[in-house]
Amino acid sequence: MSAQNDSPPHTPQPPNASRGALAIDVHNLNKHFGDKHVVNDVSLQVAHGEIFGFLGPNGSGKTTSIRLMCGLLTPDSGSGTCLGYDIVRDSAKIKRNVGYMTQRFSYWEDMTIRENLDFVARIYQMRDRKEKVDRALEALGLHSRADQMTGALSGGWKQRLALAACMLHEPKLLLLDEPTAGVDPTARRDFWEELHRLAAQGISVLVSTHYMDEAERCHKLAYIAYGKLLAQGTAQQVIDSQALATWAIHGAHLTELSARLRDMPGVDQTVVFGSALHASGHDHAGLEKAIRQATSHLSVRVEPIETGLEDVFIYMMSRSTDNYGKSS
Repeated sequence: MSAQNDSPPHTPQPPNASRGALAIDVHNLNKHFGDKHVVNDVSLQVAHGEIFGFLGPNGSGKTTSIRLMCGLLTPDSGSGTCLGYDIVRDSAKIKRNVGYMTQRFSYWEDMTIRENLDFVARIYQMRDRKEKVDRALEALGLHSRADQMTGALSGGWKQRLALAACMLHEPKLLLLDEPTAGVDPTARRDFWEELHRLAAQGISVLVSTHYMDEAERCHKLAYIAYGKLLAQGTAQQVIDSQALATWAIHGAHLTELSARLRDMPGVDQTVVFGSALHASGHDHAGLEKAIRQATSHLSVRVEPIETGLEDVFIYMMSRSTDNYGKSS
């Protein structure tokens, strides 16, 4: 999990938020695999040109939810539309307008970048194949490396290749499953700049991520834990939904202090972030009283701070219960 960053000054707004029709509008989706309820009554809406982020523990149903919304999986129950098509009856039409980037790199390492893109274009039976491959190479900054073997690329360049392949058939919706896992910070930043460029063109993006700085760059977020949608909205709306007060404590011996505070009334959560300990709770007065009492004899600096998205993410994750009844 990424280190906590300062929250952006305002929530980014999708460039096409004023458009009436929704890119995705689904209601009460459910999906079982055997006796496991993987997606439990999920409903949400995504606007055209909106980057919608999905957060949650591993195995929480994020990827399955995304696939259901886009007609890649058939729900056991529920209904909705994607790009104006019914997610059950029109799944083939939806698929033709969707680009899907898996977490695992799935292209051929013994081929060049250009050869990989040309092969994908052949699969889609594209006309003017060379022109479209050249356009994709140029758009993703890959032209100078077009003849480089894919196996020799860094994680960031492989990521660009995967995105270029997703965009070849000019989809209206992108599905990205933890696309920046294992990629360096500079490549992650460049990737997100590209996503916002695509969103500005009206392309909608569904992306799952564990990075809080990436989550804050989404227009909207949904937190899914073991099949259930627990919170959704802008980053600030998700933070506000939990009504947590948070204090930061700076000083030495924070691990011991964290253990002591955790057992005190008014303290719902303690997390060490580098050189600071964050203590959060719903009982705002009780939280302050506990912190003052626990630190009265210590040489530490104590201050109330704005609750961050990562504080809320950890809080919700610690209180989620998995499909088999175990705590996450």
